[in-house]
Amino acid sequence: MVKNRFYTTEYDAVVVGAGHAGCEAALALARTGIKTVMLTLNLDSIAFMACNPSIGGTAKGHLVREIDALGGEMGVNADKTALQIRMLNVGKGAAVQSLRSQADKNAYHTQMKKTLEHTENLSILQGEAAEILTENGKVTGVRTAVGEILTAKAVILATGVYLKGEIVVGETKQSSGPNGFAPANLLTENLISLGFKVRRFKTGTPARVDGRTVDFSKCEKQDGETDIYPFSYLSDGVPQKQTPCYLTYTNEKTHEIIRANLHRSPLYSGVIKGTGPRYCPSIEDKVVRFADKERHQIFLEPESADTAEVYVQGMSSSLPHDVQRDMYRTVAGLEHVKIMRYAYAIEYDCIDTLDVFPTLEFKKIEGLYTAGQINGTSGYEEAAAQGLIAGLNASLKLRGKPQIVLRRDEAYIGVLIDDLVTKGTNEPYRMMTSRAEHRIHLRQDNADFRLTQIGYDAGLAGEERYQRFCERRRAVEEILRELDGRVSPKDADGFMKAHGFGELFGGVSYADMIRRAIPLEDIIETFGILQGRRREDIETACIGVKYEGYLKRGLEQIEKAKKLEDKKLPADLDYMKIDGLRLEARQKLNQIRPANLGQAGRISGVNPADIAVLMVYLSLRS
Repeated sequence: MVKNRFYTTEYDAVVVGAGHAGCEAALALARTGIKTVMLTLNLDSIAFMACNPSIGGTAKGHLVREIDALGGEMGVNADKTALQIRMLNVGKGAAVQSLRSQADKNAYHTQMKKTLEHTENLSILQGEAAEILTENGKVTGVRTAVGEILTAKAVILATGVYLKGEIVVGETKQSSGPNGFAPANLLTENLISLGFKVRRFKTGTPARVDGRTVDFSKCEKQDGETDIYPFSYLSDGVPQKQTPCYLTYTNEKTHEIIRANLHRSPLYSGVIKGTGPRYCPSIEDKVVRFADKERHQIFLEPESADTAEVYVQGMSSSLPHDVQRDMYRTVAGLEHVKIMRYAYAIEYDCIDTLDVFPTLEFKKIEGLYTAGQINGTSGYEEAAAQGLIAGLNASLKLRGKPQIVLRRDEAYIGVLIDDLVTKGTNEPYRMMTSRAEHRIHLRQDNADFRLTQIGYDAGLAGEERYQRFCERRRAVEEILRELDGRVSPKDADGFMKAHGFGELFGGVSYADMIRRAIPLEDIIETFGILQGRRREDIETACIGVKYEGYLKRGLEQIEKAKKLEDKKLPADLDYMKIDGLRLEARQKLNQIRPANLGQAGRISGVNPADIAVLMVYLSLRS
């Protein structure tokens, strides 16, 4: 260990890590006037896409739009560097429809690095964090591996999968971060000494192949869409010229090769000790767990406009290289494929988020925040969302303002963080629409209506973003008034009968027609309404009309839940001394220290009877 110490410029905040969490944290701090330095192992790894060259997807697209609505950068950067964009789940309800963009991996990194470099109050430094410095229970800075001291009143840990990272392929293990970047081997022991509980997680990635050796004529072409809205409310549209992706499938020959070599898989030989993601299994795991399936979908996705590399989504693996080569070549279109980068698994250290407040501040050290995969999550979008909240809350605290805790009915970000700090996770956590009980309210089309005012009040969402939000809010209100316009029986009777409805005995509004599932295109074509309106504004208004009943019932449920959220629990409450609470509930409540009764009720091991005891206790105490 380096004993020499030397001090450099003093900062208000240090962000450790420059992945998707680190970038959002650093920008949130710097854009709100906090003098910040972002410390990264390698400048070439800034905003690096170690896995999918994509942004968004089911539920993840919601997170990106929420990040954008609050004033974050991921959506802006994704729009600038998109090769293709599509809307997923268009055949399903509005609540689960999500944007997904195929990003130019190299351009995404370059553009984000450029944004960071041109942000006032932000410095970027290449180096390895070796120690988080504290004094009297408060963070004071970071010491690097070469002894440099970066003093600060707030530190955000966004270390990704680099903490004691190990690449695993077949029977071999190698100390490494993703894609051959150096790991961070010095910080884990320091975190343990500070009181963090550290555990081992695992994730993986598929091979990258030479697109010139792929026979795309044997695959199903998947084009993007040019008539949908982008991720960012600051973007004016999506690319009109887009790059296609392709769909192909594994087959029984692929599965035979995998089954014959399971004894060489580190997943089954015991070489891998870390816990992997249940919802993103490797191809060998799929073959074992879903033995009845004759084939599995494989998507061939371009990595960048300036490379021939193609990402083989759906075939992540840690099998030996010779097995990988054989199994990939059984897939239609890949018979003669050349692998440019082999698939691998990576194991890394992360923390137990039950030791973290809903603000993402560590309970035992004031001013120390965690965000991203160090918190046990999986995915760029989940990481970026946490980074933004951690950075913004650190900024708010330094500015002497109340920190932000988004409720579960306010944002998917609220669901994500509440799950982490209230329930914890025993595997890499992935956001899904099914996790959000209020998802009809948490649609991606209305993210700005839910969050932009919050971002603006916190000083992160800028004037241009706020003005666009105000203009959109006015436009949607005007559309709703227009849809409430009524059509006389004489003018509407024939139209309604043509759509399967009986004779009208009174007028009907355009909103009534929408509620009766008459296609909006037919209404517009026949009656000439909504001329000159933006498609996204029309969609938001029409969803509100169509799901009015569901939204009203949902609001009633939200109001009931708020009553528990409003009942605050004292931070210094000793639950072990409360008579009537079961022992398990006392232990869990003392460990997690919920902020309110609502959060207390979501803790595993705390039941409704325990909440009733707490309510009585609070009433007697007041």
